[in-house]
Amino acid sequence: MIRIVDYGLGNIQAFLNVYRRLNIAAERARTASELRDADKLILPGVGAFDHAMELLEGSGMRGALDDMVLARRVPVLGICVGMQILADGSDEGRRAGLGWVPGRVHSFHSLGQPRLMLPHMGWNDVVPTAANPLFSGLETDARFYFLHSYFFECRQTEHVAARASYGTDFCCAVRAQNVYGVQFHPEKSHHFGTALLKNFALSC
Repeated sequence: MIRIVDYGLGNIQAFLNVYRRLNIAAERARTASELRDADKLILPGVGAFDHAMELLEGSGMRGALDDMVLARRVPVLGICVGMQILADGSDEGRRAGLGWVPGRVHSFHSLGQPRLMLPHMGWNDVVPTAANPLFSGLETDARFYFLHSYFFECRQTEHVAARASYGTDFCCAVRAQNVYGVQFHPEKSHHFGTALLKNFALSC
């Protein structure tokens, strides 16, 4: 069972719809007890880093998620801000992140390119950096939909799972053992996104 963590952010129904079409069992989880039967987790998110962490902390699910991901090694996929909060922290706010993937989130403005339009919005090529079950069959010509103004900088390069380019090459996907994250929106990325979500369900 895939449980989509519903802590008040992200289009939960869009993920449920994708998995329903794929005939893969998926349900939302609003409480720690609803997480118990999960063998996979999806952590969506939109908006600001601190707001996402505040809502997640207030949901009552943080402790259960830490136990499942760090102790039981349940695979988790963070999406958009759900990927960003996998980091230690963000220049966008003051709260600590989950710290599941060592690194920090920075604004594209930190690149010193004042003419770079923000947010980065629309379709962009994504290039995996190494073999990864999440990107199986998507190694070439894969495009995904982005909407963001911040990017994840991994402390360790081996955690960079894919890159895209906007002003500079940036990390758009991470992997640290059972923890996966993507900056783009697979639920809005047509057949590319459907293939990635299927890979997470069946191969990760």
